[in-house]
Amino acid sequence: MRNILIMLLLAVSINSQSQTSIVRQDQQIKSMVDEVSSKNIESIVRKLVSFETRHSMSDTLSSKTGIGAARNWIRSELESYSKSSGGRLKVEFDTFTQPADGRRVAVPTVMKNVLGILPGTDPADDRIFIVSGHYDSRATDVNDSKIFAPGANDDASGTAAAMELARVMSKHKFNATIIFVAMVAEEQGLYGAANLAKRAKAEKWNVAGMITNDIIGNTYAMETGIKDNRSVRVFSEGVSAAETSEEAARRASTGAENDGKARQFARYVKEVAERYVDQLDVKLIYRRDRYLRGGDHTPFSQQGFAGIRITEMNENFERQHQTVRNENGISFGDLPDFVDYEYAQKVTRMNLAALANLALAPREPVNVGIITSGLTNRTELKWQAPQGEKPSGYYVVMRETSSPVWEKKFFVMDTKAILNYSKDNYYFGVQSVDADGHESLVVIPASVR
Repeated sequence: MRNILIMLLLAVSINSQSQTSIVRQDQQIKSMVDEVSSKNIESIVRKLVSFETRHSMSDTLSSKTGIGAARNWIRSELESYSKSSGGRLKVEFDTFTQPADGRRVAVPTVMKNVLGILPGTDPADDRIFIVSGHYDSRATDVNDSKIFAPGANDDASGTAAAMELARVMSKHKFNATIIFVAMVAEEQGLYGAANLAKRAKAEKWNVAGMITNDIIGNTYAMETGIKDNRSVRVFSEGVSAAETSEEAARRASTGAENDGKARQFARYVKEVAERYVDQLDVKLIYRRDRYLRGGDHTPFSQQGFAGIRITEMNENFERQHQTVRNENGISFGDLPDFVDYEYAQKVTRMNLAALANLALAPREPVNVGIITSGLTNRTELKWQAPQGEKPSGYYVVMRETSSPVWEKKFFVMDTKAILNYSKDNYYFGVQSVDADGHESLVVIPASVR
């Protein structure tokens, strides 16, 4: 059986425009993808809207309204998922006091992210993947903590995605740890994400990838009238915000400005999501975020982690950050009736496919290098096996220097490869793969002699 699987792996070749040969789907992942429910996502969004406001400075004592009621409900809902997982999903508050900033936080305020932690089953695999949405909301006046601020699409939709992922995935086992997060205080200055990113850095978490889902339920562009329920954007930085001078020099000498960890993560999400989710076009946007804007992945990027943002293709600014009202015949406000729940389901499924494939895969190969001891028109690579689950083999991936995605994969069972393609003309990488076809993230080789 294993030999048959390996032969199937050998057959894989990727084209930037289409799949030109066998595309294998893991049935466990496919069943999880299919389980993601638009009705559950809608139910979560409407429940979050029912708290009237989730402004980070709003009421924390009421059981019916405000940020306190919202976070307590999210925690209780995750705890109900934990029961279905046999208690494996660990639910907790990530609590911190945010100092006054003289801008959007008037007084020191206790704030809480809500975490659902699904521990990995491989003790030698310390990878952590984080997926989040932010549960706070706002109206036109960002400092008005009392006004009705439904925040259905921004970002109850992303919070619902993270929670639905926790519900489905917590019933399964993965090599790596996955943390599902409802972030607080995104609208006040990314404070919840900043706290968690600093904690991850201080506690030396091996955060191999972080996804924020922010505004994932709209399919209509108000200015153009375009309705697009197929396309979704993935934002990623090419050069790490935490890059050292040594890393910068290496990048400049090899032309690797499009091969930072976040960009590799984004490419991976596109490849695997389109493998499992029908009628989906993942658009790789080569920016950390939208023009002059930021999101909860930004603090993780600043700490040197691979942070990416998933967002709908077109934003409707009559809904976003708007006080609910009717003005000159135009309805404003981020209300739940205007969310496309089937589209949000598709985006959630996209998250699940990529995260499950990664967390089931072996760790990335280590000490990956291109041998540069002599001039040649061939490319010679070598690497070492990772700790943890032993890979069944490795993919050497290759693309044109102008291509945004990997175009070819060569399967090898050794820890070295010689290809009849020049390193001057192509980019290369290496990833581990198991017998079921689960691939690790790609590692870009360093030059070695």
